[in-house]
Amino acid sequence: MKINRLLPLGALLLTLGLSSGANAAETGEMNVYKTPWCGCCESWAQAMTGAGYNVKTIDLEDLSQVKAMAGVTDELEGCHTAIIAGYVLEGHVPLQAIEKLLLEKPELRGIAVPGMPSGALGMNYDENADYTVYGFFTDTAKQPVVFYQAG
Repeated sequence: MKINRLLPLGALLLTLGLSSGANAAETGEMNVYKTPWCGCCESWAQAMTGAGYNVKTIDLEDLSQVKAMAGVTDELEGCHTAIIAGYVLEGHVPLQAIEKLLLEKPELRGIAVPGMPSGALGMNYDENADYTVYGFFTDTAKQPVVFYQAG
């Protein structure tokens, strides 16, 4: 049983640490780590598939190890964690922010939408919903920065 839980975490380590992410960026490969009972996470993953990303969902009952390995602090935590092209996507990140991330390729660990803002993608999506997407760094001592403003 423990081996089955470690396999997805091992895959995450490979994605986060050893892969350049270039192939994933070209193919749009995205791994989404979520809990099996989260409907909004499933909606977000479906929206990613609908946008053309090749999405693989990995259901885990406890995401704390994934979030720790991804460098997601408590302040940035959302309800699911995704990896694409070596970047971390935490929470209900909108498509526009993902596109900006993949186009600009900033020196960030990833981007995050903390909590579960109403109107965010997967949360009764409203294109006028106002919330902030933060960029965060590998060095968790560095303060997150505003990466994208939705709404």
